[in-house]
Amino acid sequence: MSLPMQEAGGSHSATKAKNVFRGRLAGVALILLLGLAAAGLLRAGQAASDAKTSDSGSHGVDMTILDKTCKPCEDFYHYASGEWIKKNPTPDAYPSWGRFNELAERNRELLHQILENAAASTKAAGSNEQKIGDFYASCMDEKQIDADGIKPLDAEFARIDAIQNTGELQSEVARLQGLGVGALFGFGSTQDAKNSSQVIGGADQGGLGLPDRDYYTKTDDKSKQLREQYQEHVAKMLELAGDSAAKASTEAQSIMTLETKLAEASLTRVEQRDPVKTYHKMDRAELQTLTANWSWGNYFQDIGYANISSVDVSAPKFFEAVNLQLKETSLADWKVYLRWHLLNTAAPWLSKPFVDENFDFNGRKLQGTKELLPRWKRCVSVTDRQLGEALGQIYVQKYFPPVAKARALEMVNQLTVALRDDLNTLSWMGPATRKQALDKLSSFTRKIGYPDKWRDYSAFNVDRGPLVLNLMRGSQFEFKRDLNKIGKPVDRNEWGMTPPTVNAYYDPEMNEIVFPAGILQPPFFDPNADDASNYGAMGAVIGHEMTHGFDDEGRQFDAKGNLRDWWTPDDEKNFNMRADCIEKQFDGYKVQDDIHENGKLVLGESIADLGGLNIAYRALHKTLEGKKSPLINGLTPDQRFFLAYSQIWAANDRPEFERLMVNTNPHPLGHFRAIAAPSNMPEFGQAFECKEGDAMVRPAAIRCQIW
Repeated sequence: MSLPMQEAGGSHSATKAKNVFRGRLAGVALILLLGLAAAGLLRAGQAASDAKTSDSGSHGVDMTILDKTCKPCEDFYHYASGEWIKKNPTPDAYPSWGRFNELAERNRELLHQILENAAASTKAAGSNEQKIGDFYASCMDEKQIDADGIKPLDAEFARIDAIQNTGELQSEVARLQGLGVGALFGFGSTQDAKNSSQVIGGADQGGLGLPDRDYYTKTDDKSKQLREQYQEHVAKMLELAGDSAAKASTEAQSIMTLETKLAEASLTRVEQRDPVKTYHKMDRAELQTLTANWSWGNYFQDIGYANISSVDVSAPKFFEAVNLQLKETSLADWKVYLRWHLLNTAAPWLSKPFVDENFDFNGRKLQGTKELLPRWKRCVSVTDRQLGEALGQIYVQKYFPPVAKARALEMVNQLTVALRDDLNTLSWMGPATRKQALDKLSSFTRKIGYPDKWRDYSAFNVDRGPLVLNLMRGSQFEFKRDLNKIGKPVDRNEWGMTPPTVNAYYDPEMNEIVFPAGILQPPFFDPNADDASNYGAMGAVIGHEMTHGFDDEGRQFDAKGNLRDWWTPDDEKNFNMRADCIEKQFDGYKVQDDIHENGKLVLGESIADLGGLNIAYRALHKTLEGKKSPLINGLTPDQRFFLAYSQIWAANDRPEFERLMVNTNPHPLGHFRAIAAPSNMPEFGQAFECKEGDAMVRPAAIRCQIW
């Protein structure tokens, strides 16, 4: 799962686990809305009004945010969280505001305290406290940053200006990639999808300034307008960097022309979800044949790893286009392109004119955000991104007690039992596939809270000088750390998210589920809440990540994380038929007048939502066996379960943000996540006494069920 783009800077990268450039990981998108319910709930509560009732206080389902003017069987989203939605409009500094944001903000406040203390301390040079304190202090020194202007980039601009030939151009691309600049394409380490115990090189499409290839290729009026605004933005930024208005306008046109050619050769978001289509392992001779105008030998030398022997190329047609443009695009235009991407990467951390212009396009125009986040919030977030395990180590010591980890592990174990029972009894799955599915489940690695072994940042030199230089050194540190994995066995102890992150993920090549400490807090997980509330919220998140191992992508990887077809033809046919049901359900959800959810793009997340909620429901009832199940606030355990699930998705989204999400994100909008899975479950209708024909009761003929 991944958070929306809420930091109003220029980066479009969401938090990811491994395979930084691959986008294979999926998870419970921590962003968006919830569900609704009403009249049926009141009837159920009144019918049992003389039953024993207990009060959980402020723990579990939040009774204060229900809108009981809505009917649960018709508008469950607003019933469950209508009052929250009314009282929590999107703050000006955010494109979206939801329950995930509330928790993320609480975590950010805690990290803020840690960083303020670290910045004020005099810890020994080289210690984690010194590094996070100095990094944060350099970020907060706005006066010096404004005085420096664009000077911290002068040396890099000079290197670009000095390029004289294609060989030097390629060397500069390699250097910029090491500095964190998304120049031309992405390169890093990746597991060999068909030999998951080994790490090889990986090359992926990239090099665009807009969020996705479709922004360059779609012909609707909104897309045309955004392209015009992007080109104007590029020109303004180049003017700020010292070019004349006329020159900047011409340069912006050449950048748009080159990026459009790269975009046209790029895979779509849907195509990128197919692990078979994105696996093309090549040796060095095959690589060189693919791109005769690009010297891979020199490139590997330039990045400091000359002995790389094989690379997984996710999008060969993209690299064919790169090869063509190396010949057809002038050296002058390539230099302008590199200059722009360096500037675009650094802009959020330069002086105020660059920050403001960067925000105007990436924040206001792309996401609808009205104002920039306070500087301290941006600095906390970027410190977490750069030194996440150094900061996270202190965070978990202070705010994540062992009892929380133990309780979360207990819930994971219960969900595992429920999924195993389900796999054992599926009517549509044959014995051969079932055996391998059970083997895969039993092989899941479970990571909860924080790493057993913390990352070593000793090679990352941090001081209180220019922030941009700290960021560049941080990128170089991470680039080298990542490349150093190539040719070695996979490190299965590594984490892809920092401990304070309000998120979780499943990695198909590692066959692991990961739950950082940041999400193991209310409203998702509350040790003082009743079981029904915890299973409806955090249990559904855990079940979601487990189900990713068997969604349309994850099911293609075996117990060891290898990309391998282990399904019988009949079982594959049965699965695809059920997956098509979910795809059609989401295709039917209208987001705005001219756009719907893209069922193919959100298929994996939607399968995981449905599977996760079903598994969590079964695990809850297994847990409740032999126990009394009193009403709490007039709600039955099943009602609390579905309300807790729906309430985690409560959110208010700006229209621009909705459009961005639908175009680029494999997670559906929260509003639809809150209602889609429950509407497929007869148990929901029974809990709220719904009837056939109600909006939250999908007819049996189109009801979706896989796990």
